[in-house]
Amino acid sequence: MHILVAPNAFKNSLDARRAGDAIANGIRQSGLSCSIKSLPVGDGGDGTGTLLVEHLKGDHEQLEVLDPLGRRIKSRLGWIDAHRTAVIEMADASGLRLLKPSEYNPLIASSYGTGELIRHAVLAGAGKIILCIGGSATVDGGMGILSALGVKFIDQHGIILKTPSDLVSLADIDTGNLLKEIHDVDFRILCDVSNPLVGESGAAAVFAPQKGAGAEEISILESGLRQLASLILSKKGNDISHMVHGGAAGGVAAGLHAILDAKLENGIEAFLRLVDVETEMKKTNWVITGEGSIDEQTLHGKAPFGVARKAKEYGISVLGLAGKIPEPVDKALLEYFDELICINEPGTSLEEALRNTSFNLEKTACEWAKKKRG
Repeated sequence: MHILVAPNAFKNSLDARRAGDAIANGIRQSGLSCSIKSLPVGDGGDGTGTLLVEHLKGDHEQLEVLDPLGRRIKSRLGWIDAHRTAVIEMADASGLRLLKPSEYNPLIASSYGTGELIRHAVLAGAGKIILCIGGSATVDGGMGILSALGVKFIDQHGIILKTPSDLVSLADIDTGNLLKEIHDVDFRILCDVSNPLVGESGAAAVFAPQKGAGAEEISILESGLRQLASLILSKKGNDISHMVHGGAAGGVAAGLHAILDAKLENGIEAFLRLVDVETEMKKTNWVITGEGSIDEQTLHGKAPFGVARKAKEYGISVLGLAGKIPEPVDKALLEYFDELICINEPGTSLEEALRNTSFNLEKTACEWAKKKRG
């Protein structure tokens, strides 16, 4: 028996690499006669870029950039494919994890530092850029990134706008000084959500509260993103308001698609293709995947669903492990998961569950494998 262990990160508890290690350790302890391949996955969220560089045996370059509040920090840029492809983790330059909770403020938080990484990659000769955009602190529609690349956002008086809160006054977008070399780059964005740019399920309404915005701030950000979309529609004829993935990373996906012609991709599907998971699946009997919660939302492009769907293309059995699995299980999930197991005992508090994720994954995997041993 060959088992492919391919979990996503367990949010606020365990990264994908350590989750995979815990599951693999549990299987080994069971005495089950099998081979195991650990291939932790990412869906475009925080940590995806690191996994890609690891899986594809690339390396990282250290750089100084501006953080979301304009402070100089040390960040990094990944390289794969003999330094022909740059892998950029937005969270490394513009991530929420770079700020204290008291500093969360999407009215001023900028993606400029990510733009600095992109600029460096382009000038270093990258023919392709893979941008993983999960975990950002921003809701700026890509304004910061594009500013770092030479784009000017201007109000009706000709004043250059600097912050997301200024987008409500946007009257023109000047791309005359846009880094010309970027037009020769194959630009791909791995998106971890499918939300549109604006509206009830848009970037401001859904994600700004997680980044420190209250009702008034959400309204300002929504108005700014709508103004950005309206101007792009009038200037380029491109309606980015409701495109799938457009709201990812506070609208970065929509903004970069409109100005740079960046291709937006479902994060987990792109990840699995890049690491050539199909080669591994062709020799696999069981796939084990998981993340913090497996529920109806999992079916909307989450990592475990992407892994399970790919496994089913090859007729492979799938085990899903999660800290939370609502009862009764959604019937649609059972089309992709042969077994679903909650790793926590009933009544476990969230704090306790987060603290013991590694132990519970190892224990659950061991118990499951013992049953397979017979």
